[in-house]
Amino acid sequence: MTTPCIALLGRKDEPTDAVEEYCRYLAAALQAHDIQLEIRRVPWEINGWPEALHGLRLQATQWRNTWVLVQYTALAWSARGFPQKVLSALNILKAAGARLGIVFHDVEPYPGTRLIDSIRRFLQVRTMRHALALVDLAIFTVPPEKLSWLPVALPRVAFIPVGPNLPVPLVPPEHSALNSVPTIGVFSITGGESGIRETQIILDAVRHATQKLGRLRLCIFGRHAELRENELREGLRDLPVELSVEGVIESIKVVQKLSLCDVLLFVRGPISSRRSSAIAGIACGLPVIAYNGAETAAPITDAGVVLVSPDHPDDLKDALVHVLSEAAYRRELAVLSRAAHQTHFAWPAIATRFSALLNTR
Repeated sequence: MTTPCIALLGRKDEPTDAVEEYCRYLAAALQAHDIQLEIRRVPWEINGWPEALHGLRLQATQWRNTWVLVQYTALAWSARGFPQKVLSALNILKAAGARLGIVFHDVEPYPGTRLIDSIRRFLQVRTMRHALALVDLAIFTVPPEKLSWLPVALPRVAFIPVGPNLPVPLVPPEHSALNSVPTIGVFSITGGESGIRETQIILDAVRHATQKLGRLRLCIFGRHAELRENELREGLRDLPVELSVEGVIESIKVVQKLSLCDVLLFVRGPISSRRSSAIAGIACGLPVIAYNGAETAAPITDAGVVLVSPDHPDDLKDALVHVLSEAAYRRELAVLSRAAHQTHFAWPAIATRFSALLNTR
């Protein structure tokens, strides 16, 4: 018999919604476990909060004893990252007799040095702690022991990493031979000031690599990539680099592009098991070069990931040269990524862990 389950989302992110994609891939994988995951939203950004919560209250009358997995990011429940309204949604669901779960895609409060940032951080932590007290199950996308605010030894807490949000094969390609022109992949760039910094890091690394290795290909695609094209072309002018830049593309094209790369360069902050754009490279069997950070832990460290410190810029440059120039080392990393994908990050593995939790609580 098929068990119904609801994934409840806040407002839709544009131009792509990674949380919705996550839910769609999870829903497809859960079918093998006879769990029917249906995506619903609380469209407060369209209808306003009173009407959105009224609509949720009406829907929730049908969800008694049904698992409802609320998907949490601060910006999904508030335009400016003050997400207290998610507690209203949780209280409505609890009053309706739903079995309550929450999936934390944002696992830490937002950084910043302004007074408003401190207030936002305080409210985000308070909201997440209150949410924990309301739910029957909390799922974190990084190991709970890595979090700064989480109380220890909570019985209703589990860890499940995110998947690649891509139609990747269960067994990724082997990447046994280097392309005739060594190819560096970059999947998405952060917007705003962070994107400017990331672009400079990419340029510095590629310039250094051309000095050591000669001709290279740099393939950058995904969210915000097209915004940095002029800066990238100017920065690589007169260097032996074939540059390809595209913005948001179809998921199958992402897989095709990643599969043609020799290494993924991930500089969108420290790598962790909630970073789907980094996990995309692992899922495609690639070595990954990334920054170490507070959230970096197994199983991401079980993959073929070369960790470098963000405080030592030369380490990333040297790691890129090492991966592209040492065939045995590159193959070893690729093998580790393939194994980690199948064991930890493939959607069947993720769905199995979800099924075990939902069927035993």
